[in-house]
Amino acid sequence: QVQLVESGGGLVQPGGSLRLSCAASGRILRMDTMGWYRQALGEQRELVARITRGGDTNYADSVKGRFTISRDNAKNTVYLQMNSLKPEDTAVFYCNADGRINDWRPFNSWGQGTQVTVSS
Repeated sequence: QVQLVESGGGLVQPGGSLRLSCAASGRILRMDTMGWYRQALGEQRELVARITRGGDTNYADSVKGRFTISRDNAKNTVYLQMNSLKPEDTAVFYCNADGRINDWRPFNSWGQGTQVTVSS
């Protein structure tokens, strides 16, 4: 199985920045798309940003120009740099990844989530 461990969440003032990290471990043969989702209280989980193995990215309209997703393929790690944070960005952020494990079976895994709170 593949485990995803997120870090970097916390409390930040409006206009501030945070950087989230998500490291994958396990019998990973190939890591394909990695991404970040978020779920605010009482809301559905939504896509924030994702990045393919080749580096193609897409973002939710609400974060374009403020958030940047990147990855380190050698470390099976994905990052989310969040700038100009707003109170409406407050949510639990989840990492997601898919790919192939040791016998080429597909996997799709989620992290446990990390809280991001934007408040003065």
